[in-house]
Amino acid sequence: MEILWLDEVESTQTYLIDALKSGVLKIPICVGASRQSNGKGSRGNSWIGYEGNFFISFALSRASLPDDLKLESSSIYFAYILKEVLSNLGSSLWLKWPNDFYIGEKKVGGVITNLVGESLVCGIGLNLQNGSGDFGVMDIEIDSKDLSKLYITELKKFYSWKQTFSKYRIEFERSKSFSTHSNNRLIELKEAVLCEDGSLECNGQRIFSLR
Repeated sequence: MEILWLDEVESTQTYLIDALKSGVLKIPICVGASRQSNGKGSRGNSWIGYEGNFFISFALSRASLPDDLKLESSSIYFAYILKEVLSNLGSSLWLKWPNDFYIGEKKVGGVITNLVGESLVCGIGLNLQNGSGDFGVMDIEIDSKDLSKLYITELKKFYSWKQTFSKYRIEFERSKSFSTHSNNRLIELKEAVLCEDGSLECNGQRIFSLR
């Protein structure tokens, strides 16, 4: 997969989606940037793009993904692969359900996934060097371009959802002291049950992980 690196962009996610729709770029493709002026987060939030942090978006055809990976599970799948890459480098980063990266009790990044035609577009933001407000930063030092190469190399192995989920379900217990949003409602995760497809059962409600 080619990695197109830009000095600055408003949002790697927006840039990639527009480029795919116009035919300027073709899948599979990854776009990274050194700076991001208007990054996209979950629920329409923005993600501040300090220089030195990690901003990439990549696009894959749905047909290229593992047969057992459901669309609703993709945020967990893509996020957990990056978590594994960083763990192998010595980081204590963990994945809060379904798409937030944490170091200890502080959020340091996240994943957002969109379906564009038959392509799945995933954007990732991670505070490698700089955070703000209540956000934290990574506990290891790594260059954003180096991390993008390591991640894409691991991503292309296309591990099955079953392999990935078997590891994540153990880590999910850490999410139970937190909450999540669903349909603009705050939901406590302490009583949530993680289902095989990555969704949650909580207070009689089924919550899906795609963001």
